[in-house]
Amino acid sequence: MSKGSLPKFSAEKIQEVLSRYRPEVKPVEDGLRRASVFVPFYPTPDGLSIIFTKRPDHLPSHSGQISFPGGGREADDRNNLVTALRETYEEIGVKPEDVEVWGRLRPERTPSSNYFISPFIGLVPYPYEFQVNFNEVERLIIVPLNHLLDPQTLDARLYRWQDQTYHTPTYTFGQDVIWGLTARILNNLFCLLDKGREPEESYPLVLPQSGKTASR
Repeated sequence: MSKGSLPKFSAEKIQEVLSRYRPEVKPVEDGLRRASVFVPFYPTPDGLSIIFTKRPDHLPSHSGQISFPGGGREADDRNNLVTALRETYEEIGVKPEDVEVWGRLRPERTPSSNYFISPFIGLVPYPYEFQVNFNEVERLIIVPLNHLLDPQTLDARLYRWQDQTYHTPTYTFGQDVIWGLTARILNNLFCLLDKGREPEESYPLVLPQSGKTASR
């Protein structure tokens, strides 16, 4: 998605676009574990917003990063959507029956942790009494959609994290920087809303030890 200005999108418009969208879902590659995330829209009095989670530093993977609620698929999960909603309930206390599911985006992979992640999108009713699991979530970050659509919020740069450098889109909200897979899902969603399709190219992961790149 370019840094040009984007139109404002209502909940009704986003729901309409997603209800008609059928992304290509490729088979899971060998060595990758299936996982799902949920992108929760939240209609606050200040306007439509998106809920993110800040992961604690003690977690074994993606520690300290800003993410969407989600996690690995378990044997009892009937499908990827069930995984997304179960993980959302376990992490922030949103019951699956309270969620209005709007649709999904194409799966994305994370080479560093070997996940094949299916993003789902929907609405959490306002107000909601979140029950944060502080073992998995340090805090919630609720960001107005209009802020994320502001061209000044988006950047594409090399981002340094734990001795590795990533080429990634970034979205900044105060002191918080949304990058990596979470930023790419946002970028894919905004491109779909603006152009009717997700972007074809992916952002490379730069490995400083070898100078090689891999899709992230």
